[in-house]
Amino acid sequence: MRMRLTSFAFAAMAFLSSPPLSNGARANESQCHPAISLIGEPKYGADFKHFDWVNPDAPKGGTLRQWADGTFDTLNPFSDKGVKAGGLNLIYDSLFANSPDEPETQYGLIAECASYPDDFSSVTFKLRPEAKFNDGTPITPEDVIFSFDEFKKVNPFYAFYYKNVVKAEKTGDHEVKFTFDSTGNRELPMIVGQISVVPKAYWEGKDANGRQRSLGETTVEVPLGNGVYKIKSVDMGRRITYERVADYWAKDLPVMRGQYNFDTLEVTYYRDRSPAFEDFKTGKLDFWLENRAAAWAAQYDFDALKKGLVKKEALPVKRVAGMQSFAFNTRRAQFQDPRVRQAFNLLFNFEETNKKLFYGSYVRLNSFFENSDLASKGLPEGRELEILNEIKSEVPPEVFTTEWKNPVNDKDGDYRKHQQDALKLFEAAGWQIKSEATDDGSCGFFCKAMRAVGLSSAKTARVLRNDKGEQLTAEFLINGDTFQNIILPYIQNLKAIGINASVRAVDDAQYKQREDNRDFDIIVDTFAQSNSPGNEQRDFWGSAAADKTGSRNTIGIKNPAVDKLIDKIVFAKDRADLVAATHALDRVLLWNFYVVPQWYYPYERIAYWDIFGRPQTLPSQSASLLQVWWLDADKQKAVATAKAK
Repeated sequence: MRMRLTSFAFAAMAFLSSPPLSNGARANESQCHPAISLIGEPKYGADFKHFDWVNPDAPKGGTLRQWADGTFDTLNPFSDKGVKAGGLNLIYDSLFANSPDEPETQYGLIAECASYPDDFSSVTFKLRPEAKFNDGTPITPEDVIFSFDEFKKVNPFYAFYYKNVVKAEKTGDHEVKFTFDSTGNRELPMIVGQISVVPKAYWEGKDANGRQRSLGETTVEVPLGNGVYKIKSVDMGRRITYERVADYWAKDLPVMRGQYNFDTLEVTYYRDRSPAFEDFKTGKLDFWLENRAAAWAAQYDFDALKKGLVKKEALPVKRVAGMQSFAFNTRRAQFQDPRVRQAFNLLFNFEETNKKLFYGSYVRLNSFFENSDLASKGLPEGRELEILNEIKSEVPPEVFTTEWKNPVNDKDGDYRKHQQDALKLFEAAGWQIKSEATDDGSCGFFCKAMRAVGLSSAKTARVLRNDKGEQLTAEFLINGDTFQNIILPYIQNLKAIGINASVRAVDDAQYKQREDNRDFDIIVDTFAQSNSPGNEQRDFWGSAAADKTGSRNTIGIKNPAVDKLIDKIVFAKDRADLVAATHALDRVLLWNFYVVPQWYYPYERIAYWDIFGRPQTLPSQSASLLQVWWLDADKQKAVATAKAK
C-alpha cells in the first residue's frame, strides 16, 4: 500500500511510505494499539523512548539547501489541480506515522492508538489531547472527519483510496471511528491511519481577500498546518522555504525524537538538471540524490570532491522495486492488442542501453514487485495456482505454461531475432510492413530531373500500416530531459521497422494535464509498491479507475481477471494468501504486456558536502536525510575555511 506523494529531491530521502495490519492481528476492539504492522509485530512497544535509527540528542539548527525539477503553482497538496510544491507533506501530520526502517509499520502520532474488531469492519482512533495546529488550536475529531470527507470529495485519488471507508463519526471527545463497507480487509485501519489532518475552521473560512477557501482548488496562500515544519516564504514557481516549528506539539514524543533537525529547508526549482548540478558543485546546494548512472560514473570528478569536501556514497536500501516502465495508453486503438505491446518490448534493447548509457549498473525489472518475495517466478503452483485456476478462461494461457521473462540481447544476433519476432507479432495483430517511397527533403532540382527521366529513384522506407492504411504511430510524452537520451535510440529501433515514433517534451503543468486527461500514447510511469500491496492496486489497475481523471490507472486497464485478483489481495486472510494472490496478479499483468519494463538499482546514490552528522545505522528503507541527519557545526566551519582558500 502506498499513497502517491509529490516527487522531488529531498522528499524522496524522507521515504514516507504507506502500509497495513499485522497478519496475526486478531484483537478485541477494546485493545488500543500504539503501533500496527502487516508483517509480524512492531519492533517497538508502547514504552519505547526513541527509534534505534535516530540520534535522540541530535543538534537542531542550520539550513539545508536542496533542489527540485520544474516548477509549482499551488500550496494545496490535496486537490487534484495544479502542480504542487515539493515538501508540502512536511507541514501536515497524520494520525499514524510510518517507519522508514520497518516495512508496513506505523506508530501513533496525532492518534495515541487505534482499536479495531476481529473482523476489521471498523477502526477507532484515540486522539492525543495535546495535538494541535501551529496556531495553537487543538486537533479535534471534527477536524479529522472534515479532512476525510473533503479529501474524498475534492480528489479522485482519495475517493478511490478510501473507497471502502463509508463513514467517519465522533465517538468521544478525543475519539473518531471509521466504518468500512466490508469485513476482512486487514489494511484498512492503516490506510485510514495515513490521513493527514487539516483544520476545519481554516478551510471553511475566508482568505485575507475575503475569498472562500477550498481544498479542491489551487492556492498561493500559505496554509495552516500542524506538522514539524511550516512554510516560511514562497517565490511562486521558483523557491519555497520551510522553517521548523519551534513549539511543534509532537517534538518530544518518542515517535519524533531525534528527527527533522534542520531549522530551515530551502528548495530551489530548476528547469533542468545541469544548472542545478553546477550549483551543487560550487556549494550553493548541500545534497544531491543522483538518478543517472552515466552522471554517477562520469561527472563526479570536480575539485570539491577530489579535496574531500564533498562525499559520494551508494547506500543499499531494502525496499520493493516498483515497476518503472514505458507505460502504454491502452485507450489508444494501436495499443489495444497485447501482441503489439509485446512487440514493443521486443524492440527495446535494454542491454545496449544499460551498457552505453548506464555503465552496466542497472538490473532489468522482471516483475511489478521486483526485489521482494512478492515477485512471481517459475510456474504457478500451490495456492497461487488455485487462485489462477478460478480465472483460467480470462487470462493468457502462457500464465500457466511459461515463465515470463524479458527478451535478453547478450549475443550477436539476439536483437535481430527479437526484431523478427516483433514483426511476426505486428503482422498477427493486423499490421503489415510495406516499402514506400519517401521524400527526405534533400532532393533538389537536378535530383528531381534525374528521377523524371528514370535515371534515379526515390528513397524507400519501411512503413507499418493496418488494413485502413493507417501507419502505426507512437509518441513518447516526457516532462524533462532525463529520458531523452534513453528514448531516442528506442525510437530509432521502432522507426527501423516502420513505426512513426517520436518524443515530445512539455512543461510540468502541461504534462500533468495531458497525463490526467489521458492525452498521450506512451509515458514513463512508475508504480511504486510496498511489501504489503492492497487497496491501492485498484487505483493502479482496477477497471473502475480506468476512466477516472487523475487516477493512477494511466494505462487504462479494464480487465475482469485483474479486478478479481485485486480483490484476492485486498481480502487476503494472511501473509501466505497475500503473497500467492500478488504472485498471480504480477503474472497476469506481465503476460498482458501493459508496459515495457525498465530497470532498478538497489541503492541510493547520494553526494553531499561534508557538513552533516548522521546516526551510525540508517533506516533500512532509505537514507532518510530529512528525518535523521543533522548539520555538524565543526564540519561546516572546516568546509567554509577550505572553500575560502
